[in-house]
Amino acid sequence: MNTLVKTSVETKTILEFNYDGQQRVVEPHAHGVSTAGNEVLRCYQIAGGSNSGNVPGWHLMTVTKMVDLTVTDSHFNSPRPGYKKEDKSLSTIYAQL
Repeated sequence: MNTLVKTSVETKTILEFNYDGQQRVVEPHAHGVSTAGNEVLRCYQIAGGSNSGNVPGWHLMTVTKMVDLTVTDSHFNSPRPGYKKEDKSLSTIYAQL
C-alpha cells in the first residue's frame, strides 16, 4: 500500500504526478484495491493532461503507473459532486472521504 496516497486522501491534500505520459493534478477521494486486484486511486483531476480528454473530471488511476508522485502543500475542502462513498470499483478500501 502506498502510504503517501492513503495519507493524501485522509488529509485532503492535492497530488501531482505523471501518468501515461501526461502531468496530472488531482484531488484524491478514495484509495484501495480494484476488483481487478490493482492498487488504485479514485480522484478528481483538476489540471493537466488526460488521454481521455476528461479534465476536469473523475478518474480511477492505477497507483503503480503514477510517476514522480508529489504531495503538494495545497488542500481541498470537501468531496466533489458525484463522489460516492464505498466505491463499488474497490474491493478493498484503505482510505476514503
